[in-house]
Amino acid sequence: MGNRTVQLIQGEFYHVYNRGTEKRVLFRDKTDYQRFLKLLYISNSVESINVRNILRKNSEPYTFERANQLVSIGAYCLMPNHFHIMLTPCVDGGVSMFMKKLGTGYSMYFNKRYNRTGTLFEATFKSKWIDDDVYFKYLYAYIHLNPLKLWGRVDIGTEPNREETLTFLKSYEYSSLPDYLQVARLENKIINPEPFPDYFATAADHIEELQDWLQHKEEAE
Repeated sequence: MGNRTVQLIQGEFYHVYNRGTEKRVLFRDKTDYQRFLKLLYISNSVESINVRNILRKNSEPYTFERANQLVSIGAYCLMPNHFHIMLTPCVDGGVSMFMKKLGTGYSMYFNKRYNRTGTLFEATFKSKWIDDDVYFKYLYAYIHLNPLKLWGRVDIGTEPNREETLTFLKSYEYSSLPDYLQVARLENKIINPEPFPDYFATAADHIEELQDWLQHKEEAE
């Protein structure tokens, strides 16, 4: 996976992210987004996998029984040309193994679907160590507020638009925020919040945190 300045070790937490080479769009439609979400779940296993066989044999891939997980995912968000994941390794080398399986699986799918060749992602994935509570809470908000870039609204944090803003975020299918807001969906099996600090005990706590960051953004502008 190449040299990196951050050592990805068990017991620590990381923000990993990557984007399409030359800022290429990674997700052209709902099918692409859904394929990546399925890979977030299926690829997270210490065993070798055959994604096509798993998808062919399991009408609902989130019921697929995985072996021990490589990482625990605490939050994620997919955007048209990049993605963010907050995670912690469950085994030695778990992050690199997971990201390799995820990237290889999606690249093979994407290149076959769109009849293309070559690199899809911009070099290796990037990673940042989450070293304190302030950065932890910031990342929860940053990752889950990312879809607002697609909304094109200027006054996203102001009243009376704050409720509309939260409704938009809650309905964004390609983020882990709906899971924290207790939306019932199969994708909630992608995340495993247990190893992560329990800053937000309820859905209301999550909403309050997002509102605080929206307010902070508004005051900073």
